[in-house]
Amino acid sequence: MKVIVGCEYSGRVRDAFIRYGHQAVSVDLVSSSSKGPHIIADILDIVSDKFDLGIFFPPCTALCNSGNRWYAGTEEREESLEFIIKLMNAPINKIAIENPSGAISSNIRKPDQIIQPYQFGHGWTKTTCLWLKNLPNLTPTKIVPITQPNRIHHSYRASTKRTRTPGGIATAMAKQWGIA
Repeated sequence: MKVIVGCEYSGRVRDAFIRYGHQAVSVDLVSSSSKGPHIIADILDIVSDKFDLGIFFPPCTALCNSGNRWYAGTEEREESLEFIIKLMNAPINKIAIENPSGAISSNIRKPDQIIQPYQFGHGWTKTTCLWLKNLPNLTPTKIVPITQPNRIHHSYRASTKRTRTPGGIATAMAKQWGIA
């Protein structure tokens, strides 16, 4: 399967798909923090029907509920929503878009699924919404007790660390959507 992972700095999802035998590439406006197939570009310039699956992690700053105070009704929010619509309408058969609760839910549509890291082997919460096209919901793989505080509220200084997809979720995406 050919997989494009857009707006992914860490390479975790890309690398999970590669581990399971897929051709995967990440695309972001900046260099990846890990080695692996990565293109520095605007995802909208790269996305095409040559990919079987697109997984997108668009920037959430102007979209999440915590940004409402600064971004509600702004041009930046409107541009972010237009970006989401373009990703949803990309010419790829299977698409997943990941973002927290916020403007996508209230302006475009409700998510197809809401997941938490503790459902995939990580002992913390971070409400994660998924908007899916031709993909099944992810099935939790390892539900564990919550042993750490919410990562969002306690890691405000390390935004790139905070936004990395937990390894258990990346693996679940590769194992479950790689055969979907």
